Amino acid sequence: MVECVERVADSWLVFANFAMAVVVVAAFLRLMPLSPRRRLRRSVILLGFYAGTLVLGAALHWARAPALALGVQLAAELLQSLLVINLLAMAVFDLLLRALGVDYADILHDVVVGAAYAVAFGFLMHHAGLNLTSIVATSAVVTAVVGLSLQATLGNVVGGVSLQLDDSINEGDWIELENKTQGLVKKIRWRHTVIETRDWDTLIVPNGQLMTQAFRVLGKRSGQPLQRRMWVYFNVDFRFSPADVMRVVNDALQAAPIEGVAREPRPHCLCQDFARDNADSSSYYAVRYWLTDLHRDGLTSSRVRERLYAALKRAQIPLALPATTVFVSQDDSEHRERKRAREQELHIAALAEVDIFATLSHDEQRLLATSARLAPFSAGEVITRQGATAHWLYVLLKGKAEVRVATEDGMERQVAALEAPSFFGEMALMTGQPREATVIADTDVECLRVDRRDLEGIIKHRPEIATAISEVLAKRRVELAVVREGLDGDAKRQRLTTEHRRILTAVRNFFALE
Repeated sequence: MVECVERVADSWLVFANFAMAVVVVAAFLRLMPLSPRRRLRRSVILLGFYAGTLVLGAALHWARAPALALGVQLAAELLQSLLVINLLAMAVFDLLLRALGVDYADILHDVVVGAAYAVAFGFLMHHAGLNLTSIVATSAVVTAVVGLSLQATLGNVVGGVSLQLDDSINEGDWIELENKTQGLVKKIRWRHTVIETRDWDTLIVPNGQLMTQAFRVLGKRSGQPLQRRMWVYFNVDFRFSPADVMRVVNDALQAAPIEGVAREPRPHCLCQDFARDNADSSSYYAVRYWLTDLHRDGLTSSRVRERLYAALKRAQIPLALPATTVFVSQDDSEHRERKRAREQELHIAALAEVDIFATLSHDEQRLLATSARLAPFSAGEVITRQGATAHWLYVLLKGKAEVRVATEDGMERQVAALEAPSFFGEMALMTGQPREATVIADTDVECLRVDRRDLEGIIKHRPEIATAISEVLAKRRVELAVVREGLDGDAKRQRLTTEHRRILTAVRNFFALE
């Protein structure tokens, strides 16, 4: 009886040691990012089974059933071996190798653990007195029969091992199958590979099928960042010069970054073909860019098209219509004249909101409105850039924009926000000074662009306008100085006089006025 109690106590002492080892390994795993928890769960489950065998073995000893107790003891020894193998595997693969930064395939862990399981099982069977030679001979025949019946399954298992060991694909890769299906590799199992498609469907592909077909790993190059070349196609009437079209598109695509588009190589436009088979009256173009986030291919292409459309519209280069398109509309000279008159009235109303044009007569405002041009910009585009030469004044008709100023460390800081109706670029336009800030479209915006040469003709015809405009510009600058510097009344009046004189001199010199 005493011997039985001592044996049970020793068994539970071993269990306590195993439990402590599991707790220690679990504590270290919490310190390792992205460590797999399922292996720890496997050890906890084995520990639970081991506790069950100890309880059952003690009960059988008390019930004086030595034959059954011996079988339970053998099971307990097997569970001990499996626990030791699992704990050692976690210590080596999940702690040591990850701490050293060694990358390995998960299936390598499974193969090593599985082989260790087989060795442990064989050793215990031999220790129990079983004839392993006869078991191996019998199992060879059984294995041959099972192998023939499960040939496809075994092929998938071998394929899974090969895919992970030769590093042809990894979890997190984007691949394209022979049927053009694209998806993200989520898991590589023993029998199949789990692929998540762009439609958020889960595709289960047998590993044997992957081994027998050619598939493409998207955006993956040795030693290069993950980015994939994409194309956006468009057509333009062939009467427009390809050089002009490509210049306009390249300037728009490269002036400001587009979310999801790589900075290097830079996006650019190519002329791909002229009219094909004399059937179309347009030239074929393509924008080529490199996608950095393969999850968002459609959204990024849409952003590129927005930038492309706005650039062509600003340059008054329309997208081509099919040669067979027929429009039936009332488009006589009277209808066109009414349309132009409505647009001109809208332009005049927009210019009337700009205080520097308040001193212009109605005829002068109408003359300026006639020559002004609509200029749309898509969100994120640079409308004006700090340091650039000023050619236009912008009247913001729709949308929002932000004003940024470059700092000494080379970064940009937002200093103001603009919302329609508003205007900007007046100081550089009137004095010829470089742009003092960068203005970027915060949303899709529509501007009315006033050319400097048109304003120059009005000012030279009536030079006294320069004095009134200078007063408005000086007032705006001093009002900003009051807010930033906290000027009092006397300082404000003195600054206003100084600024008016300085700006008027700059305007007169710039426009060569007497």
